[in-house]
Amino acid sequence: MYKVLHLHSSTMLVSLLSPSPLQDRRVTSSFPPPPPEHSSSPHQQPRLALPSLSLPLSLSLLLLSLFLLPICESARSPGRGGAGQGGGAPGGAPGTGGAGGEKGGQRGTNLIPPHYSPYYPPVSPARPPVPPLPPKVASSLSIAVILVGNSSEVSSTYVEKEEFLHVPHPTKVQLETMNDTDPKSIINRICTLMTNTWLQGVVFGDDTDQEAIAQILDFISAQTHIPILGIRGGSSMVMAAKDDHSMFFQFGPSIEQQASIMLKIMEEYDWYIFSIVTTYYPGYQDFIRSTIENSFVGWELEEVLLLDMSVDDGDAKIQNQMKKLQSPVYLLYCTKEEAYTIFEVANSVGLTGYGYTWIVPSLVAGDADNVPAVFPTGLISVSYDEWDYSLEARVRDAVAVIAMATSTMMLDRGFKTFFNPCCNGVVTIVTLFPRRYLMNVTFEGRNLSFSEDGYQMHPKLVITLLDKQRRWDKVGKWENSSLSMKYHVWPRFELFSDGEAREDDHLSIVTLEEAPFVIVEDVDPLSGTCMRNTVPCRKHNQTVPGQYTKRCCKGFCIDILKKIAKQVKFTYDLYLVTNGKHGKKINGTWNGMVGEVEQKKAHMAVGSLTINAERSEVIDFSVPFIETGISVLVSRSNGTVSPSAFLEPFSADVWVMMFVMLLLVSAIAVFVFEYFSPVGYNRCLADGREPGGPSFTIGKAIWLLWGLVFNNSVPVQNPKGTTSKIMVSVWAFFAVIFLASYTANLAAFMIQEEYVDQVSGLSDNKFQKPNAFSPPFRFGTVPNGSTERNIRNNYPEMHQYMTSFHQKNVNEALASLKGGKLDAFIYDAAVLNYMAGRDEGCKLVTIGSGKVFATTGYGIAIQKDSGWKRAVDLAILMLFGDGEMEELEALWLTGICHNEKNEVMSSQLDVDNMAGVFYMLGAAMALSLITFIAEHAFYWQLRFCFMGYCTGKPGFTFSISRVSYWLDWSTSLTRPVLPGQVANTLCLCHVHIMSETWDF
Repeated sequence: MYKVLHLHSSTMLVSLLSPSPLQDRRVTSSFPPPPPEHSSSPHQQPRLALPSLSLPLSLSLLLLSLFLLPICESARSPGRGGAGQGGGAPGGAPGTGGAGGEKGGQRGTNLIPPHYSPYYPPVSPARPPVPPLPPKVASSLSIAVILVGNSSEVSSTYVEKEEFLHVPHPTKVQLETMNDTDPKSIINRICTLMTNTWLQGVVFGDDTDQEAIAQILDFISAQTHIPILGIRGGSSMVMAAKDDHSMFFQFGPSIEQQASIMLKIMEEYDWYIFSIVTTYYPGYQDFIRSTIENSFVGWELEEVLLLDMSVDDGDAKIQNQMKKLQSPVYLLYCTKEEAYTIFEVANSVGLTGYGYTWIVPSLVAGDADNVPAVFPTGLISVSYDEWDYSLEARVRDAVAVIAMATSTMMLDRGFKTFFNPCCNGVVTIVTLFPRRYLMNVTFEGRNLSFSEDGYQMHPKLVITLLDKQRRWDKVGKWENSSLSMKYHVWPRFELFSDGEAREDDHLSIVTLEEAPFVIVEDVDPLSGTCMRNTVPCRKHNQTVPGQYTKRCCKGFCIDILKKIAKQVKFTYDLYLVTNGKHGKKINGTWNGMVGEVEQKKAHMAVGSLTINAERSEVIDFSVPFIETGISVLVSRSNGTVSPSAFLEPFSADVWVMMFVMLLLVSAIAVFVFEYFSPVGYNRCLADGREPGGPSFTIGKAIWLLWGLVFNNSVPVQNPKGTTSKIMVSVWAFFAVIFLASYTANLAAFMIQEEYVDQVSGLSDNKFQKPNAFSPPFRFGTVPNGSTERNIRNNYPEMHQYMTSFHQKNVNEALASLKGGKLDAFIYDAAVLNYMAGRDEGCKLVTIGSGKVFATTGYGIAIQKDSGWKRAVDLAILMLFGDGEMEELEALWLTGICHNEKNEVMSSQLDVDNMAGVFYMLGAAMALSLITFIAEHAFYWQLRFCFMGYCTGKPGFTFSISRVSYWLDWSTSLTRPVLPGQVANTLCLCHVHIMSETWDF
């Protein structure tokens, strides 16, 4: 029954089938299909098969090992040493003739006798201490260290006895070195040692990359039950599966551990689209399973490609298969020999050039001193740490592991259970050495334990990168379950790129955190990656050189960078500037983003970088992508209603003109017009009418006008003259306007809770003479930027004053504004407009609705005379032409607060605001004067002509009075007449006629 595992993939559905027992007995879940039946791949032969050897030779070595190992087991007796040829050093017990130096093989044998006191384990509260070993037993214990190869590290390794004084039950450490690395020589040497010496265990290291050595050691350990520790080279290379009875342990990571770290590298740089390429080399199923199980949700596995390296015309078939691959990242699992062919084909189909990343385990990398020419520059490898973990240190730790395991077993069972006396009185070693004693070892505070698979539980691994000089460069390490990178290891990075392209197609770009242009966030705590709308960026650790923290960047400038990179076709490494901010020239040296580009540490600088002439002398700028300049940000401060708030709707000049001039002048005018009116106050006095009656004085005129202004119902005396009445009517109209304006503006002043400092610009007195105000006006900016430079050059006194109020960054300035520590903040207009628009509570506002001084723009900084400038300029212009720039501005640069709305506030009404009303009063007075003259001319001259005195005939007024009389008389005839009314009516008629006739 096949198990099927469905992978999330955009292009395929991969079916993984369960393995057969012969392939990998450790696999418990679903796997890819087994290799084709026709395959004659050496990996499908028995596990002793050697990839580099022919089948007859492999079978002969197998038979040889099966023949020799029983001899080793049966012939083991103290004091015996095989006679050797070639003058080898002693190889057996002390005093023996020595196991032979083989033909062209052995360089020498160092025997370190136990000339020191035995070690006694500490007393445990649960059990008594281990008694000292008998002399014969102690002299029988030995650990063999076999180093094979011609490398300088192997040949120079020498183990001193003092290095093992601290090991429990210190025993002889027998060092064997040999040049030959062929399997036959290795088997012969191990068998000779086992024949001549009682061994607690074997420590084996070589300088090859032959995985067959590990298979041989695993077989020998399974047959003899003697612990063997592979510490270097082929002996430590990963194996698909070990024998069930094997006691072979390796200083190295398992397949699962390496696959997990490869995914960690992808996580570090957000490479979430990838493919897996493997051959049928044993362990490929574990590699695929571990990769799939440990990948994050949302990652896209596009392809799982299995390559059959054994078929005829395999290169053509592999080429056809690899042409389907389109992923930017590939995880490769195979042998070094197979990788040679795979990379040849990958190079022919263009999968090793720009934009492609290959990550391999140590199995592919192999010997660091022998790098095939077809391996692409920038190849990333996960390898065991041989930089900081020397061969001598590994030998020492491996010997300690065996010795500690022996001591622990003796502590549990006693040495008599470990050594059994034979019938002839000779002590022999029990062959069964429990694995659990070797799997849990702690030495000098370090955990040297092994897993069930025989690999270290906590290996020290390094991330290496193949550079242009064909050397593996250490760029990171894996230690204590944590990955740390020295610097960015993108394979197309300038230090490691192959191509002859212009300045390489992968750029180093510096940026600066400043919202909304660049916003820096932490990585996702669950996946450790950046979200889809962000870009990975690194922040250098200033305390630990070469170390950095992974962050995620987004914002207006980041979106522009992504669009430009897609249009121009380049990739980039983004990092945050640490030396300064935007850039300032100090003692002739630029710092900040400008300094990074000018000193060629970065190809470009993207962010809120202002274009100016001084910077343009050392770097090039792209066309500006946003207009900016200098603006001033102020805060809406909390205020209180002053006791004189009711007077604030009008300025002092208005109040003076109203109450001192207009009211008084208008009152005097009304009094004068009324006084000289024919029916007014003066006429009554001249004619002596109504003696003691009411009189219209100047006080009554003021009281009348005062009452009209405030619409107050108070007893007043109205003037009788026509001119005075016109003047009063116009005053009443003026009072309505005045009162309405006052009332409308008074409400705003009486409920005022906020006010904004009003400044007209950088030349305002609040900036130029801040100490003239009480308290002094406080303002500042962020130093080392174009804003400070502009102020320093144009307003030196202003710059000198504001240095004491400089802010570290924009966020600190906003906090100072809201906290009352700062009255105004001068900075780039684009940033301030964004901050004012996004401010919580809309407490911040830019003066003049975003008024800008010294207008300039933001641009992308590029190295001087760089070939990228024209391409970047064209890309920015295309963003404007397609309308994409407007969309980005709407997305990032707009906010919910708007200056136009928030700046609507009441202000005092000045004389200019009330000029129309004053003009009306002036016109009314002029019209009243004209009316006054016309009234007197009519009264003294013209009215006699209307009465008929000029012509001697009845005038116009007499005719009107006659008509009015007869109308009244005819009306009275139709009404019933009561007694006494006739006499009254006749009397009234007589009086009326007489008054019209004689009253001048």
